[in-house]
Amino acid sequence: MDGGDNIRLLCAIPVYNHAGALASLVRQCRERIADVLVVDDGSDDADVAALLAGSGATVLRHQENRGKGAALLAALAFARARGFTHLVTLDADGQHDPGDLPSFVEAIRRSPNALVIGVRDFGVANVPASSQFGRSFSNFWIALETGAVCADTQCGFRAYPVGLVSQLRLVGRRYDFEVEVLVRALWAGLPVVEVPVATYYAPPGERVSHFRKGLDNLRLTHAHAKLVLRRLVPWPMRRLLPKPAAHPWRQLLHPVVFLRKLLRENATPAGLGVSAGVGTFLAVLPIPGLHSLAILYVTARLNLNKIMALAIQNLFAPPFTPGLCMGVGHLVLHGEWLPRFPRNTADLFACFSEWAVGSLVVAPVFAVVFGLLVYRASAMLRPQREAPAAAKRRGNALGFWFFRTALRLTGLCGAYGLLYLVCAHYALFDRAAVAGADAYLRRRFPGAVVWRAGSARIGSLSSKASA
Repeated sequence: MDGGDNIRLLCAIPVYNHAGALASLVRQCRERIADVLVVDDGSDDADVAALLAGSGATVLRHQENRGKGAALLAALAFARARGFTHLVTLDADGQHDPGDLPSFVEAIRRSPNALVIGVRDFGVANVPASSQFGRSFSNFWIALETGAVCADTQCGFRAYPVGLVSQLRLVGRRYDFEVEVLVRALWAGLPVVEVPVATYYAPPGERVSHFRKGLDNLRLTHAHAKLVLRRLVPWPMRRLLPKPAAHPWRQLLHPVVFLRKLLRENATPAGLGVSAGVGTFLAVLPIPGLHSLAILYVTARLNLNKIMALAIQNLFAPPFTPGLCMGVGHLVLHGEWLPRFPRNTADLFACFSEWAVGSLVVAPVFAVVFGLLVYRASAMLRPQREAPAAAKRRGNALGFWFFRTALRLTGLCGAYGLLYLVCAHYALFDRAAVAGADAYLRRRFPGAVVWRAGSARIGSLSSKASA
């Protein structure tokens, strides 16, 4: 399966105290990819080399535990030294199914320069809530750092192009490695291809995880903070692949298209919330005349919604916000709330110092408050995404809230009055709703001739309305 087309694949499995199912995992991998490398990252639950004797796999051992990132870097160096073109990695805890390896092989053949990432199925049993949150959290930050929207940035089932990834400067050595390599690969111009993969999570009492929620989450936060700061530095990232030809200035000839693009960029509730928070933070800082430029620069570098960030700065125009910052700064520096009125140059300098100190307190507080307000408002007003037919629901959160409120205030009579209006709307303007109701009522009331005539009439009206 892995021969031909100048592609040589090495399957790598980093392992630390997961000896239970390792032999079976290696056997299944070798059925699909001939060359398998196991990196024993200081395991002390079994002799991994003895366990895999006769399996055909190569075993590298670290005498002490260095971290998952260090194990993957060792596998990458091994692959490069022996002429392998691609490194396919999967975890040793049984979460990944080697039966998905052919999908990776096919993706590699189609896009040999791409980083191939598995997308785990979280619809299975026993998925920890921390894993679901962690994936969403990581997806958001990587979209902020790169502008790329990935479905599963934490999946360890991946394929790396060895020659390209070996040129990246990578410092992460533990769980932060997989975040860093993805971000720097995207900065270097490598495309990302996503492959759906099966997922298995053992029941809570049986699952063995070496992820330390406190320390490893701190490492991930530190990694994201460094990547965001690097993104803000106006120094170009090194590209390993040429940038596709683009003509951004042509958009200015089509202002409607350009405005529509600005409105839609990072327009999710989370994206709008962060855009509002960033715009608020920069608008409060004591940089008169430079607020708009600073907001445009930061939002462009972090791929945020520029219109939201620029619009919200109008809430913090002088004199209220600078006056509040001066009052807070005077309180911090002198223990008194009201600042003194400036009478000379020294007093003006003191007022500016108080403004600067106060803004360091007010800006983050306002950024969090207004960012959360915009997030909540956009989440309520945003229509629900399209769902599968079996799970699809109509309306949005604001509409359901309005109906619940009417039910509490007016009782069933008032709520039914609203319901009549809603049903009339769907009957006139939604052919799918009419067809679904007609199919149900035909089965429930087979002799209702009046309904059939009425539904046919309504169906024709809704067709004309939609047309």
